[in-house]
Amino acid sequence: MKELKLKIDGDKSLWVISIALAITSLLAVFSASSHLAAQGSGSMAKIMVKHLGFLVTGFVVMYIAHRQPYRRYGPLSLILLPLVVFLLVLTLLQGQTINDANASRWLRVGGFTFQTSALASLVLLIYIARYLTQNIGKHRLRHSLVFLIIPILGVCGLVLPANLSTAAIIFTLSMMLMFIGQYPIKYLLGILLSGLLLLAMFILLVKAFPGISNRVDTWESRIESFVNGTSEDGYQVEKARMAIANGGVLGRGAGKSVHKNFLPQSNSDFIYAVILEEYGLVGGLVVLVLYVMLFVRILRIATKAPTFFGSLLTVAGGSGIMLQAFVNMGVAVNIFPVTGQTLPLISAGGSSIWMSFMALGIILSVSRSFEEEEIAQSAEGELAEYIDASNQSIADG
Repeated sequence: MKELKLKIDGDKSLWVISIALAITSLLAVFSASSHLAAQGSGSMAKIMVKHLGFLVTGFVVMYIAHRQPYRRYGPLSLILLPLVVFLLVLTLLQGQTINDANASRWLRVGGFTFQTSALASLVLLIYIARYLTQNIGKHRLRHSLVFLIIPILGVCGLVLPANLSTAAIIFTLSMMLMFIGQYPIKYLLGILLSGLLLLAMFILLVKAFPGISNRVDTWESRIESFVNGTSEDGYQVEKARMAIANGGVLGRGAGKSVHKNFLPQSNSDFIYAVILEEYGLVGGLVVLVLYVMLFVRILRIATKAPTFFGSLLTVAGGSGIMLQAFVNMGVAVNIFPVTGQTLPLISAGGSSIWMSFMALGIILSVSRSFEEEEIAQSAEGELAEYIDASNQSIADG
């Protein structure tokens, strides 16, 4: 145990927060999944063993990632980006739907399904961090077009037909990372216009040839639901509101949620509403505070990183978790339209859990590097003091 403890490095607060979110996940998913068992989706024991397996393997991924020197992730993104593009194309052509979703977002690997966009987001952001680090102060439009803009628009364009919200999040995170990475504003505006043009062309294409996709109708329905509270998505939001109101300040108690039996995807997309019903406003604030604490630790690591790449890598790994978390909670409390985004580290779903833990592991790798540097500097200082003291003793003697 002592040997294992010595090998767990990096920001200790980040480890503690991750464990706290994992415990929250076990409690929330256990309660929210009870109606799935009643509907014949498997026994509660099977559902929880599967979810516990995802969490345990997630921590294994996090541990392995944090033991790797963070500088390796830049070159690795060069290898993985073409693979990610291939997987996204394969998902569009042969992907599967889950929970009655009317879009192909998952690939089946053995007995498991994997959401390829989760991997694509993390790999693309690491790739962007590497590019910005290598070209800081010398960005050229022609070079950027081939090695930065096309990869960003390509990944977002492949995700867009099945999942607008995920494509929008990836695009937003890419723009934010480039802004932090000192990419020229005039080029950023060009990328923004190109992204909007890509979206407009897809919408016009679907309107002209409705057989291509039904996603535009879904987007319109969700916007209408958000504004007017109608259709199936309006039903989901209404049930989420009722769950939150039913929870009050202190909640009904663990496992006593009523509206989880009526909320579609209560253990994933709307799990925050279940938490608010069972643990009340207090429980909801505790979860929110955990994410805020996570955000603060990520900012601290980013500002203390020993290299510019380390700072960008930390932002790349953490920004996706934070933005997705606030979008999910915002949907539950009706600040945003229904998006289908899960609550990172809490919602059920293997690919989301694994990629979130992978991102945290990369951030811990960065924090481990500057902690080792501080230890080395401290040791050098102590050695210098010892030598000075020895020299002084010799001189006095």
